[in-house]
Amino acid sequence: MWKEIGDRQSGKLRPNSFISRIRSNRASSLQLSNHKEIVSPHRGAINSLQVDLTEGRYLLSGASDASLSVYDIQHTTDYEGGGLIAKHKPILHVDKQHQNGHKYAISTAIWYPIDTGLFVTGSFDHHINVWDTNTSQVVMDFKMPGKVYRTAMSSLATSHMLIAAATEDVQVRLCDMASGAFSHTLSGHRDGVMAVEWSACSEWVLMTGGCDGAIRFWDIRRAGCFSVLDQSHSQLGRRPPLLERSTTKVTTSRSFSPGQTSSSKTRPPQKKATSKHSGGSRILRQGKQKQRLHPGLLSSQDRATAHYGAVMGLKATEDGMYLLSAGSDSRLRLWDIESGCNTLVHFEITRLQTTKPIQLAVTQDSALVFVPCMTSLKAFDLWSGKTSMTLQGHYEHVNCCCYNAYDQELFTGGNDRHILIWSPPKLISQDVDEWDGRTGKPPALDEDNWSD
Repeated sequence: MWKEIGDRQSGKLRPNSFISRIRSNRASSLQLSNHKEIVSPHRGAINSLQVDLTEGRYLLSGASDASLSVYDIQHTTDYEGGGLIAKHKPILHVDKQHQNGHKYAISTAIWYPIDTGLFVTGSFDHHINVWDTNTSQVVMDFKMPGKVYRTAMSSLATSHMLIAAATEDVQVRLCDMASGAFSHTLSGHRDGVMAVEWSACSEWVLMTGGCDGAIRFWDIRRAGCFSVLDQSHSQLGRRPPLLERSTTKVTTSRSFSPGQTSSSKTRPPQKKATSKHSGGSRILRQGKQKQRLHPGLLSSQDRATAHYGAVMGLKATEDGMYLLSAGSDSRLRLWDIESGCNTLVHFEITRLQTTKPIQLAVTQDSALVFVPCMTSLKAFDLWSGKTSMTLQGHYEHVNCCCYNAYDQELFTGGNDRHILIWSPPKLISQDVDEWDGRTGKPPALDEDNWSD
C-alpha cells in the first residue's frame, strides 16, 4: 500500500488507478471483522442478503423463519469490548406475526435499485411482496403459481419497473410494479427456475437458470429466448481487445452474416445447385423440418445444457461482459455473454450444496468471485480459477454472500442463523482513536491510576 501512495504522490499513478488498486488490495485481504458485528434476530437460516445500491448503507436480510430485517451498517447502535466492537442491531424487523408478513420461508430479499424506500421479498408461500420501508407495510402483493426461489430487478431500467421471478414453475414471470399485474411470462425451461439475473449492459436482457441445467437469455421485448448456453460451445481465454474484434468483423463481414457459422459459409446455395425436381423435394424436406421444429417440440439447440444438474446461482460481472453460473454438479463456469461461449476456466471447487439456490458475489473490478461452498466461503481468481482465500467462520452451510463495493466488505449468511462481516484488517489503535473522538475521553482500558 505504501508503494501505491508513493507512486500517487510522485504522479506515476493516476487517481483512478490508485483507487482501484487500493480497493483490490482491501478485497484480497478480507478476514472476519474484529470491529463490526451484526446482531441477527433471525431464528432460521439466512437465505438472502443485499446492500442497497444507492448509498451502500443498509443491509437487507431474509430468513427461513419468514422474517426479514434491515440493518444500518454505517451507523452503530451499540458498542462492546470497551468500544472496540461496534454492534449493528436491526432498525426494522418483520416476522410472520406481522399482519402482512410471509407465512413460510423467505427465499429472496432485494432492494428497489434506485431508492431505499422500497424492497421486495419472495417466499415459499407463493407470494412476492413489495414493502414500504418507512411504514413496514406491504404496498403490492403478487400471487405466484409456486415457491419463489429468486427475484431480480434491473439496476439500469428507466423504461420499466419489472420484477423477474424464478419459481418452481417452468415459466418465468415478470411482475410490473407500475401496474400491479404480470406483464408477461417467458416460456422455455422444462423444469423449475432457480436463478434470475438482469444484464448489466441492457435493461431489456434477462438471464435465467433452471433445474433442467439450461441458462437462457431473453429479450423481454419479444417472444422466446434468443440464446441458450451450451457448455460444449467453448472458447479459451478472454475476449479479444476491441480493436482486434473490429478488424476481424470488417474482414469477415463480406463472407459472413451475423447468424451464420463457419460451416454454413462454405455451403453452396441450395436453390441454385438443384434442379426443379430436387428443389421440390428439398422444399418438402424443409417443410418437414419446420414441422419437426413446432413450438410444442424442442430443437437440439434448445436442449443445450450449461450444467449437468440444476443451475443454482447466476451472477454477472460489473462490466456486463461475463456471467458466472453455479450448478448442482459442483461446477462453476464463466461465460462470455456476447458470444455465449464457455471460457473453460477451471475453478477449484470441492463441493456445492444442492438443496437450495446460492447467492454469488463479485468484486467491483471483477477480480474475485465469492462462492458459498458448504460450511465455508471461497474466493476464486476470475481468470485462473485458483482459490485466492477460504473464509471459514460459519458452523453450518453458507447460503448467500453480498459484497459491498463502498467499504470493500463482504457479508455472509448461513444455516447457523448468523450474519458475518468480512472486512480488511483494522488496527485496534484506529478503533481507540475513533472511540476517543466520539466520546471525548479515553476508553477504560487505557485509564491509569493517576488519570482525572
